[in-house]
Amino acid sequence: MRTSILKSLKPDIIVEMLEMAVTFENWKKVMETADILYQCVQRIYEERQYHKAMELPIPHVHLERPLVYYFGLSHLMCGMAHQNQGTYEQARECIYKYAELGWMEDLKEEDNQVVEEFRFLAKTNLYAVEILSGNIELVEEYVAFLQDNLEEILPGLNTVLQAALMYHLDVEDILHTFAEQIDEFGSYEDAENISYYYSYCYHLALYYREYDRLQDAVGLTLQAMQLADQSGNDGQFKKCTALFESLRESATTEQISQYRQMLMQSLDEYETDRHFIVKSVMDNPL
Repeated sequence: MRTSILKSLKPDIIVEMLEMAVTFENWKKVMETADILYQCVQRIYEERQYHKAMELPIPHVHLERPLVYYFGLSHLMCGMAHQNQGTYEQARECIYKYAELGWMEDLKEEDNQVVEEFRFLAKTNLYAVEILSGNIELVEEYVAFLQDNLEEILPGLNTVLQAALMYHLDVEDILHTFAEQIDEFGSYEDAENISYYYSYCYHLALYYREYDRLQDAVGLTLQAMQLADQSGNDGQFKKCTALFESLRESATTEQISQYRQMLMQSLDEYETDRHFIVKSVMDNPL
């Protein structure tokens, strides 16, 4: 990308674009935007180093976070995209890049804290990639890691469930181990944890379907559907609809009624939005 274009870009705006792409699971867009973020902050870093070497005043660029954060985030997001597409070798390469960000010069205490945070994220994400790529002997070690790092339990159990589905693992004992923490998942209100909780419910529903616990699978599908609707994620909502239809014969009358109610509510919201858009166009013609 041209230097003139990179100079006009704001890293924090690019981060917002990244977050939006992740929300809609547009992994191609995530990788493209992560690369733009990397190029943008690389230009800022090189410019700073040049001015320092030439003993010139360092150009000021407004950033909400330390510069090293944006380097780490660009690699983290790219790795996330690869992981979600099943390209684990590429995901692993991205993880190695943000595992060690200490190569940057002039790191201050705040910067070093960010470096440590990304080093920790690299450790937990490398566990996930290794397990999902078939190294299931690491599951026991990973569970011990989760027990020592409770904030990682929700995304960690997502990894465990995905591996269980891919490699036909029985993970009931693991779920029982974290039963107390699982009971708290529904109390999360932030967008990131709601997204993780949706994924947990959806994958657990698939897992229970595999083991013929169909009533449990239906209940979890409805729960995932509610979370998808709450997040406004149409793609996730469609996946839940398809899963429910595959389980419809096992659903109770009450569950079918709840399902229909969610569909009707979604339709009502669509019609309301459509009416608002049409009215806005009619009231404000070009």
